[in-house]
Amino acid sequence: MEQNIETNELLDRLPPHLKQYIKPQNYEQYTPINQAVWRYVMRKNVDYLAKVAHESYVDGLKKTGISINEIPSMYGMNRILKEIGWAAVAVDGFIPPNAFMEFQAYKVLVIASDIRQLENIEYTPAPDIIHEGAGHAPIIASPDYAEYLRRFGEVGAKAISSAHDIDMYEAVRELSILKESPPPSPLPKGGGVLTPQQQKYLQKIEAAEARVEKLQNKKVKPSEISLIRNLHWWTVEYGLVGTVENPKIYGAGLLSSIGESVWCMKEEVKKIPYSIDAAYQDFDITKPQPQLYVTPDFAYLQEVLEEFANTMAVRKGGWRGLKKLIKSKQLGTIEISTGLQISGHFSRMIKNEDNEVVYFETEGETALSYREKEVIGHGVSRHKNGFRSPLGKLKGINLAIENMGPRDLQAYNFYDGKPISFEFESGITVAGLNVTGIRNLRGELMLIQFTDCTVKYKNEVLFSPEMGDFDMAVGKEIVSAFAGAADYHSFDLVTHTATSETIRPQLSEKEKELNSLYKEVREIREIHPSPNPSLQREGSNSPLPSASFPKGEEIRLIFEKLKGNHPTDWLLPLEIYELVAATDSAFSKEVLGYLLNLKKERPKVAHLIDGGLELIDKAEITIQADAE
Repeated sequence: MEQNIETNELLDRLPPHLKQYIKPQNYEQYTPINQAVWRYVMRKNVDYLAKVAHESYVDGLKKTGISINEIPSMYGMNRILKEIGWAAVAVDGFIPPNAFMEFQAYKVLVIASDIRQLENIEYTPAPDIIHEGAGHAPIIASPDYAEYLRRFGEVGAKAISSAHDIDMYEAVRELSILKESPPPSPLPKGGGVLTPQQQKYLQKIEAAEARVEKLQNKKVKPSEISLIRNLHWWTVEYGLVGTVENPKIYGAGLLSSIGESVWCMKEEVKKIPYSIDAAYQDFDITKPQPQLYVTPDFAYLQEVLEEFANTMAVRKGGWRGLKKLIKSKQLGTIEISTGLQISGHFSRMIKNEDNEVVYFETEGETALSYREKEVIGHGVSRHKNGFRSPLGKLKGINLAIENMGPRDLQAYNFYDGKPISFEFESGITVAGLNVTGIRNLRGELMLIQFTDCTVKYKNEVLFSPEMGDFDMAVGKEIVSAFAGAADYHSFDLVTHTATSETIRPQLSEKEKELNSLYKEVREIREIHPSPNPSLQREGSNSPLPSASFPKGEEIRLIFEKLKGNHPTDWLLPLEIYELVAATDSAFSKEVLGYLLNLKKERPKVAHLIDGGLELIDKAEITIQADAE
């Protein structure tokens, strides 16, 4: 496939700390079997989901450049997505939750470019291009849903995580990679002796599963990112829309799973009206979901999201917000009442008897911003050893410092270049040489600089002259606390190193031969497409196969090689049967008999074979109807 890179201004706007996760799609890495897996899933999905998915799904496939017959090119998708104001990028499997959310805020779909193995054709816990491309992309053709997705990313990117979240992310990423990685050699079916390499492979998976289970069972207070991730799961990934009695699918996890899209509609799966309660319902990524939530429409998703956002530290601030940042041990930001934003790793706070924060500290590189722009001269080079400041009102003075004009300051002996000593209501004292102050756009003081300064609380020295200049943040209270930096330019955030990397399968000679057979069948089909118009390559008007099928001998030779060298493969004989079924020949009956026998020998894939045969039968019915 030709790879002409199409520019998209949304991608150009991405900050460096998001661009670090983007990787080339490397379209040539997709094998003919990968292409067959994509085609099987998409044919099944379009056939079934046209009846049970939200109305925007089928139309969205066309609008977002998703082909039924071949894995989409990211560049081709971007060319088409640009028309609806979105873009797409390829990444390597799972990326950190906050980064994933922030991509959405920029209206960029994150697509794991790998594709599931044939053994995991129905479902994989690892993000892949079927899930991301065929699941997420089509629904954004709905403007209401697209705006929900963007807004969700905007809110979710501010959610504060915990150390437990980071551990959980790494554990799930490792497990998903291992489950999608091929074993050292095919595992024996029905028992048998394992090689040392195979034993080690299975032990790694067991250890990874145990690690995930242990973390899942660990009793910890849910963080903001874990709660909003639950909302994301029960809407964006596994959401239903409509009524409890007659729901339609819109969640990407369901749209991309040929097994669970059917399972979810059964009565065994409890349907619950969607509400903020979904934030407190955990999920297990490795199992089918026992319950799903139904939203009446996409606009209601926005209502619940805003309701949840009202509970977050980004809107509530206060000591609880600062406490979340301290416990997270991650880069975060607080905003105080003057609009001054302090970004860094928060390490300490002091509260008064009313639980108001009267003092805070960061450690390491810290930057000060106003309205998401770094305050000139107050980046990490000035505050490389952290930042600390008291907050609140001065003792015995009703007027807050930020509201003092020049005359007010003089009345309280605040003169530039003059020594001053004052005490906060909390008992914190500040004594030093007043240098200057910085005001915000409203004219309020938000930062005062001192030299030769000492800050004390009770018997503790919080700051001394040996530590350099003292920059005091001015504000009554913390009005907001959120994850990440206020101005991403302030920090070097291009530091991502995944602890685990997606494992690329190394094909054996036998696997290479099987792929070559898939490729031959694919090339034949492109010249002589399936007789079912819904399964043909878009735009094809090729005639239907006749009894004298042009490539009959070539297909028979492929089939003989398949039977002799790859007797357990089930997808290629289905593709062969699709080509010859309409000929009603002895050969087509032989291929059908082979498939029916394969169902008995491999009962675990019998339903997949049946699914493929159903599609071919529908093509036969279409032909007969057209003939009549």
